[in-house]
Amino acid sequence: MRTEGKVARQTPSTMPAHKYRSFVETNPITLPDRTWPDNRITKAPRWMSTDLRDGNQSLIEPMDPARKRQMFDLLVAMGFKEIEIGFPAASKADFDFCRSLVESNAVPEDVTISVLTQARPEIIHRTIDALDGLPRATVHLYNATSPLFRRVVFHNDREATLALAVAGAQDVISYMEKRLPETTIAGFEYSPEFFVDTEIDFAIDVCSAVMNVWQPGPEREIILNLPTTVERCTPNTYADQIEYFCRNLPGREHAVISCHNHNDRGTGVATTELALLAGVDRVEGCLFGHGERTGNVDLITVALNLYSQGVDPELKLDNIDEIRRIVEHCTSMDVPPRTPYGGDLVYTSFSGSHQDAIKKGFADRATRIAEAGGNEDTVTWDVPYLPIDPRDVGRSYEAVVRVNSQSGKGGVAYLMSTTRHLDLPRRMQLELSGIVQRWTDREGGEVTAERLWQIFVDEYLPSKAAQGLRPWGKYRLVSSVVTTGSEAEQSHLSALIAEHTSEGESEHAIDTHGNGPIDAFVVGLRELGVDIRVLDYAEHALSEGGDATAAAYLECEVNGVVLWGCGIDPSTVRASFKAIISAVNRALR
Repeated sequence: MRTEGKVARQTPSTMPAHKYRSFVETNPITLPDRTWPDNRITKAPRWMSTDLRDGNQSLIEPMDPARKRQMFDLLVAMGFKEIEIGFPAASKADFDFCRSLVESNAVPEDVTISVLTQARPEIIHRTIDALDGLPRATVHLYNATSPLFRRVVFHNDREATLALAVAGAQDVISYMEKRLPETTIAGFEYSPEFFVDTEIDFAIDVCSAVMNVWQPGPEREIILNLPTTVERCTPNTYADQIEYFCRNLPGREHAVISCHNHNDRGTGVATTELALLAGVDRVEGCLFGHGERTGNVDLITVALNLYSQGVDPELKLDNIDEIRRIVEHCTSMDVPPRTPYGGDLVYTSFSGSHQDAIKKGFADRATRIAEAGGNEDTVTWDVPYLPIDPRDVGRSYEAVVRVNSQSGKGGVAYLMSTTRHLDLPRRMQLELSGIVQRWTDREGGEVTAERLWQIFVDEYLPSKAAQGLRPWGKYRLVSSVVTTGSEAEQSHLSALIAEHTSEGESEHAIDTHGNGPIDAFVVGLRELGVDIRVLDYAEHALSEGGDATAAAYLECEVNGVVLWGCGIDPSTVRASFKAIISAVNRALR
């Protein structure tokens, strides 16, 4: 045998990587004493939904007023206290929607509506006009501050960029004082757009200048939103930017630091979480990550990531499927099945090894709950492959394990237990798994719980009454009576067994004794010419009370073939007899 000690180097691609530059080389930041890696997230941030603004403007077909209202009502029901509803100056539709919320009194007093505006007087005025009559409102002002935008888009320098932000802030304040009634609690948010690409000290200068206009204090906060407008660096670099900004911003104690992270590099959630470690107080994003290009950060993922660490997300997420249904209806976009927490398949395992671990995990949890006196709330969640309990977000356990050609005994056994309450012995699980594997190899696709039951019945419990299944087999138990004397005496069995042949059906009477009912039944079958030996036996109740049903499983050697049989009957004895006949019929088939 020949082995090699090194893996061959990959062949360089022909892609022109040289045309791109390292972000940290073009946007250097020095923070050798960074503290954020040692921090922990211990409470939920303030949440701000941008579904009705950033999310809506990214849709192929933007939401109509009815769907916007449905989305708004969902966000309120979920517990969002800050909701950005649009860009009122950008379109009549956005302006009219804002006014409809005012006129229908749809905004609860503890919910703050936010609207976006550029730093231009006519746009600022139109935006603020839309807010008249709201109990609480925040005007969100932005202008682009990065070198790329200063050079390519606006053809201005740092001084002109800073002056535009200051003038915009002054206009916002003066027009809010003029236009909004004293009954409106007004707030102010400023975003240096493309913060992530802006020289960090210049971003601090611009924000400080805007703060000087707003004059924040203990009862007059300012929100400074620091977006990864286009995500262009690794999450740790953004965290360094946030920590540096928070350390060096004058009046930091009066500013709410907010992040608005996009997902261009696929790390929007990580970027947000590291930003929280670095000092961010507030998170903007969309449900399921809708938004321009690859989307805004997915607020549901961030919130449930916190939840999985024992932090209350302070959002109502206990019916994830209903939330997803409304979002899909309003946006006309599907939530992919592997989307964290909310996708169709995220709590589902097809892999055999995963299924076996999940099955054992649930069994372990049941034991720990029993040891805790049945108090489930005192037992921490600790089940393999399931970071949170699916029930916490409104999912049932029925979809946790699904069977296909990749599945093993664990998945088959789990479905039989959870859907039919049949706790199969381990060796029987292996046998049934092989039967199911052959079915999937032949038919393909997924084996649903109902299909699995049909396969099981067809193999172990055949009956003429089962439409489309094979006849019950060679033998069938018609009746049985067992009498037992004292402990020293053997069990006496009187039974009637039907035999199916090509000529029809005939009945055989059995009258035997044995060391218990099963032994007596085996003796009777041997008298009919069946070479049988019982190797293993298990049984359990399927239900409780006077009408309880029992399931029995017997491993038998029949004519030299070892396999299992199953019987179900109100009588545990008759269930055992049926299980033996099941094994015999399977061997003779």
